[in-house]
Amino acid sequence: NQRVILHTDGSMVFGVIGSKPPHKMKREEREKVVKSEDMFIDVGARSKKEVEQAGISIGTPITIDRHLVELKNERVTCKAFDNRSGIAVMIEALKRANTKFEVYAVGTVQEEVGLKGARTSAFELNPDVAIAIDTDIAGGHPGIEKKDTTVEMEKGPVITISDAAGRGIITPRSVLKWLEETASHHNIEYQLSVSEGGTTDATAIILTRNGIPTGVIGVPTRYIHSPVELLSLKDLDKCAELIARAVERVGDYF
Repeated sequence: NQRVILHTDGSMVFGVIGSKPPHKMKREEREKVVKSEDMFIDVGARSKKEVEQAGISIGTPITIDRHLVELKNERVTCKAFDNRSGIAVMIEALKRANTKFEVYAVGTVQEEVGLKGARTSAFELNPDVAIAIDTDIAGGHPGIEKKDTTVEMEKGPVITISDAAGRGIITPRSVLKWLEETASHHNIEYQLSVSEGGTTDATAIILTRNGIPTGVIGVPTRYIHSPVELLSLKDLDKCAELIARAVERVGDYF
């Protein structure tokens, strides 16, 4: 059960994802995960007419009602750090970078459902090189082992070598050299990642036109694709710093 917001034209309607109380469930029901088709949202309406009068219809966008909370050690938790954290890093990097090169900053849409915004943006801009900013799965908590992920919080930005077992991006050596040498030159601690599942906008960008050299900078994040994703503000800062410095040095590599 979660509290949600239904975004109607010009207003917000609050509701909750309802379910059958466990007290009324049979044992086998309690042991099953509730399927999405069995879920419903209760907005307090008494009738279909009241729902329609509230501006709710098929296709009304819905978001989880969660707010950012500060935890200990400069760590924070909230929904959708994947990939709002990428937007925050991008903006901060632009503030810090001092470069003569033309830089485009793009907040893409629909990455999770087909990398759609990245495809159209990359085709239109046709850049010489690109960086996709995303999250990367951080371990260090019960239920996940070192063999599942080597990424840790407070260890700096994650540079992706490959993801989705190679079905996603396999980062060009030229891009890895650019990012790793920049990090080393500026004493920015960083991590490397090779993963079996999941990919990013970089997969679409690198296949655009005749191929755009593309890399990925990831923010170490726990519990991604949940309403309580968790990251370190220290890692956000280091990610922004690496990208800013990389933008300044890009002419030495491309």
